[in-house]
Amino acid sequence: MPYRRTYRHAVATAALSVATAVAALVMTVPAASAAPIPLVPHRSAADPADPADAGPGAADGTGTGPVDEAWRGAVGAAGLGAGRLGRGADHLTVTVTRSGTAEADGTFELYCHPHSGSHHAAARACDALDRQTSWGKDLFAPVPRGAKCTMMYGGPATAHVTGTWAGRPVNADFRRTNGCEIDRWNRFQPLLPVTAS
Repeated sequence: MPYRRTYRHAVATAALSVATAVAALVMTVPAASAAPIPLVPHRSAADPADPADAGPGAADGTGTGPVDEAWRGAVGAAGLGAGRLGRGADHLTVTVTRSGTAEADGTFELYCHPHSGSHHAAARACDALDRQTSWGKDLFAPVPRGAKCTMMYGGPATAHVTGTWAGRPVNADFRRTNGCEIDRWNRFQPLLPVTAS
């Protein structure tokens, strides 16, 4: 019966290896009460934050506090962009054509967290996008193929949005050619303008 002995030996060795790995993992992971993880406060669009602030948490606005250094390290390790925080993570370029108003047509930059850029409603646009963002959902996904949409025309306005939002690349086109596309456009207001038609 050497087969049974070899099999039992292999199972015992594997079980011991797993137990050793679990024990090592438990020893290296700090206990939940050992040291609290510093939480960085989220800045809303209503905060009067200086866009030149290099990171969250510094009371003097210099971005040099210990929380800022930890935050920079975490962002860099996660690959969320080098450079200034906020601007490296959530940045959109919006190009609008034929909206019916000359002020709304053109190319605009939008930075969020903190909000800034050439977009005419940066704070409201960032807040609206934040409210719609949820993990696992592509906020900028197009209308699904085969969707049953009303046959209504919302005008010739078009928009193209590129950049990065919530760590995901964005490359989205918007138009107002049927009810579904109009509804999608309206969900993105004020990122996209109210059209004249």
